[in-house]
Amino acid sequence: MPGTADREAVLDSAVRERTRVLVLFGLAGRVAPPGPGASGHRLVDAFDFGRFTQHLRSGEPLLPVAVLIESVAPGELRLPERARGLALTGARILLVTTPRGDATLLLDCDFADETPADAVASWLAGTCFDRHAIHLGARPLLDALTDRLGLSEPLAFGQNVHQLVFPGGRLREELLHAQNTDETLLAEPLGEMIYRGRLPGPAAAHPGAARVPHLHHHGVTLTAHGRGVSVQTGWAPHVENGLAVVALCMVSALSVLQRTRLAAFDVMRANEQAPAHSPAEIRTLISRLSAGVNELQLDLAFGVEAYVDSLLIPEMVTEGFQSSLRDTLGVRDSLDNSARMVERLTSVINARSAALDAALAERAERRDRTVSGLVAAATLIALPPTLLLAFFGVNGTNVDDHRSIFDLREYGTAYVVAWLPFVALVLIGWVLLRRAARRSRTLLTDPGDAPARAPAVVPAPRPPSGS
Repeated sequence: MPGTADREAVLDSAVRERTRVLVLFGLAGRVAPPGPGASGHRLVDAFDFGRFTQHLRSGEPLLPVAVLIESVAPGELRLPERARGLALTGARILLVTTPRGDATLLLDCDFADETPADAVASWLAGTCFDRHAIHLGARPLLDALTDRLGLSEPLAFGQNVHQLVFPGGRLREELLHAQNTDETLLAEPLGEMIYRGRLPGPAAAHPGAARVPHLHHHGVTLTAHGRGVSVQTGWAPHVENGLAVVALCMVSALSVLQRTRLAAFDVMRANEQAPAHSPAEIRTLISRLSAGVNELQLDLAFGVEAYVDSLLIPEMVTEGFQSSLRDTLGVRDSLDNSARMVERLTSVINARSAALDAALAERAERRDRTVSGLVAAATLIALPPTLLLAFFGVNGTNVDDHRSIFDLREYGTAYVVAWLPFVALVLIGWVLLRRAARRSRTLLTDPGDAPARAPAVVPAPRPPSGS
């Protein structure tokens, strides 16, 4: 019904009076999530998600958890030099971590007065490229947060930053009405913010930037983004927060992919360079490599795959942005390539384990053959003397008490009878083993090594008589 559609459109769109910027900083290292009974803040309690709340509650075990939420006065947050052109009215700092311990820092800022596009672009550039210069009070931001959380390892910025701009006031009106209908072109203020002022130009075609068609309604809403900046205009606060969760999951997944790629190379180098000569050292190496590959598989499954589809918020408003941002960041291709690398590592570890098993089996077989040979040799050596001693020990007429047992003239026949069967047995066994060895070499010979036979000459058919 038209009336219902209009009411639903109004629910998801709104007029923002003040500009809001939400900056997502991927952090290096890991921060353990709160354990059972420990203090932690759920995302559904930290932001207003409106009609998306039920979706997020059902997927709450997969979502990041906020280990720190703190409101900051404008004067307490000291920004880099080129990020001081806007009037900051307040900010919130949130440190969130996934169930796997992948941490992301959120800086939620509100601005008063007018926010021209060039000033916003400068602010975005300063907080991105000079993020190490952000201070909380008199200390660097991450050092202050490390102390407040009591972490054993200091926090450090990672490689990934994504900034979501929700324009308000005059900037909002300018963006909604200045946008060109050509999807490949961006209006000058929009392109200036998405590229943080690095690629200015009126309606210039900016590579790597994308407008999401499903989220663009001329004069009402607009969604456009690059790799590092998203501009969302005309949306209600709960939609803004839902889009922020999508960007948060993408930043976290991208950080996990980068860490996984480096860890995979570390496992590869350990497999090539670790000294492993004895079976015990090889077993230890295989156990260590297997543990590393298991961690890589868990990271890919629960740190990336869990966040790259629309299962958490199955809504068209968020799915379009998620799909476009995922393609722009190349998360899907990176995930596929990393998964193949982990599969190759698993194959290498399995091959090394199989080689170890084969070597151990061969060593056990050689040991068994050696023991069997020693037993056979001992038996072969012991039986003839035993028979001779039994012969000389009997009280028979063929044994002369006055002659030595080593008198071959008298007892030569007894020696021959005692030793001849065993000598014959050894010769027969040697001949059989030689024949078996020749048969084995024949079976293992490459058929291509055999001399080629000359092709048979087939006589040409004689022509019929009379032709």
